[in-house]
Amino acid sequence: MARSGDWVTPRLDGQPWFEKPPLLYWTTAAAHRIASRIHLSDEWAARLPVVLVSVLFLWFFYTTLAREFSERVATAATLILATSAGWVAYSFAALTDLLMSAALGAAMLIAVSDTRPKRGWLAGALMGVSILAKGFVPVVLYAPLIVVTRGRVTSGKRLATVAGAVIVAAPWFVLCYVRNGSAFWNDFFWKQHIERVYSPTLEHVQPFWYYVPVLLAGLFPWTPLAGLLARRKIYGDVRVRLLAAWVVYGLVFFSASSNKLPGYLLPLMPALAVVLAIALDTCPRVEWWVAACAALLVALPTVARVLPAALLSGIRKTDLSFAPTGLLLVPAAGAVWWLAYKGKAELAVAATALAAGLGIVYLKNSTFPALEQSVSVRGFWRANRDALTGACLDNMSRTWQYGLNYYAGSAVPQCGPAQAGRNRIGIRDGRLVVGIEK
Repeated sequence: MARSGDWVTPRLDGQPWFEKPPLLYWTTAAAHRIASRIHLSDEWAARLPVVLVSVLFLWFFYTTLAREFSERVATAATLILATSAGWVAYSFAALTDLLMSAALGAAMLIAVSDTRPKRGWLAGALMGVSILAKGFVPVVLYAPLIVVTRGRVTSGKRLATVAGAVIVAAPWFVLCYVRNGSAFWNDFFWKQHIERVYSPTLEHVQPFWYYVPVLLAGLFPWTPLAGLLARRKIYGDVRVRLLAAWVVYGLVFFSASSNKLPGYLLPLMPALAVVLAIALDTCPRVEWWVAACAALLVALPTVARVLPAALLSGIRKTDLSFAPTGLLLVPAAGAVWWLAYKGKAELAVAATALAAGLGIVYLKNSTFPALEQSVSVRGFWRANRDALTGACLDNMSRTWQYGLNYYAGSAVPQCGPAQAGRNRIGIRDGRLVVGIEK
């Protein structure tokens, strides 16, 4: 888009690409144009808009919850969301999930907490943005809110929400269809929406229970708080019941689909963070729950050690033995317990969030260099740039192929008779290698 000036038809390696709507591509292309003037790298141009959207949403998240519940709940929910592994991971990746989740989460908060009719237009505009980020999945997720909020939301606000979404999202769909015809609709709607639910051809088939461990891992280090969801007292507030029911609905909806990816659960995390914060706020022995979250950070050195091997060979083939250096964090968990025990629960939550933030920095500094050498296309490309000139791809998955095409600046051809004598890029023991023979 940045090179061609065509901001309607997405393209991958020069060919029309209708797997996702254009919002991420628009932000990347705009940032790329700006980056070329201030000498910012292409990778930061792709990631920086996502980072900014994440920060902006967290600010909106906090201010809305402070008005609707309390500053204490707002602080806890924002810290839980901002430092959870799932939200952090997708806040630094050039993927569509965060953009969709932020826009949908903001629209949901307006629907649940703000009864002013004119705010329906804002909720609708945000819904339109979320549709432009990832298609019609936000519509399916948002639809139950229209039904269950009838008692506190006027028909005028609901109509404004629908109208706002159409006004924001519809122009691109119309223009893209006019320019590309049925090829756009067949790929974007039928293949990427309908077939993704039941067809195994998209290579992401997982069992029904897949999202349970994914959700618990995505909450790290706040995973122990999931135990508070069993307390019936937290559901006395109708708003909490609504948010909890919506999370369950989304979890069942995504679990019913044959194709599953971890990022699909990201839009559920803001609502879940609110429920967990309220549960923590009403918990009689809060010190044990917060200390358990802090104690879970003991696993960080183990995660840092096993992550490269797990990404390379799979978790089942990785040595998961505990790294004892993590025990150095036990006193920190004790300090968190003491703060909460002395009635300073907010400070204890903030201390845990700070420790989690420092853990993120630790993981980046200790693990990313190893990932660069073992599972990163960028590291492989930089180390073998000369040998890769004129090379071809030998039976490689599309994930690796996309990365190689990105760093090559054009589509790398598949190996065949026409590529005889060229270096071959393939996979050996889970790693990218060049020069392999058939």
